[in-house]
Amino acid sequence: MTMLLASLLSPSSPLPTTTTSSSTSPKAVRLAPAKPLAATLAAVAAAGILALSPATATAEAEAEFKVYYGTAASAANYGGYGGNASKKDAAEYVYEVPEGWKERLVSKVEKGTNGTDSEFFNPRKRSEREYLTFLAGFRALAPVGAVLDNLALSDVGLQDQIASADGVLSTERKDGGGQLYYEYEIAGAGAHSLISVTCARNKLYAHFVTAPNPEWSRDEAVLRRLHQSFKTVDLAGAPPASS
Repeated sequence: MTMLLASLLSPSSPLPTTTTSSSTSPKAVRLAPAKPLAATLAAVAAAGILALSPATATAEAEAEFKVYYGTAASAANYGGYGGNASKKDAAEYVYEVPEGWKERLVSKVEKGTNGTDSEFFNPRKRSEREYLTFLAGFRALAPVGAVLDNLALSDVGLQDQIASADGVLSTERKDGGGQLYYEYEIAGAGAHSLISVTCARNKLYAHFVTAPNPEWSRDEAVLRRLHQSFKTVDLAGAPPASS
């Protein structure tokens, strides 16, 4: 952890990235022949299907989400939110999780060694997951390329993905309060990742959304929503409400 902290504060060669709304008189009327009852019922049924199918399909296609409230507690305070304590009141960051995804319990050792604070995964494919890591002792972000380069030092999977990628896209954005976020997209040979990094309260927070390429092709819209949902919580204001 000490070596990683030093490398983040004093980054080596940064990874190359691409920055990238009136009545009338009665008239005789010829009536059409009556349709057989079966044909009439079939037409009514078809009309009902046409009227209901789009709404039903939309409702079934729209996934439901819940908001996760992360406390970014140190390893020394691991498991310290019991009894009447509220993780929502103590939250330092939030992100959305699809209904049905499972939370993986992060061990005290893991929290202390690589800073993993929370993780969720798709039970149909465990390697499709969302997680957050944090490190203390950072007041501001280093250059955009150097941050990703140094994050990879403690993540072998991320190193492999970067090595196999044709390129890495990076952008910068600021939220309504002016807080700066670095965002990265890595399309590797076997997997796709979206990463968002920011600094607040003298901590560096890194939020990861990653999936093997077949799952990325299927769930891209959902995975991008998870990526965009991450934000730190302003302690002066209330945490965002669940959607």
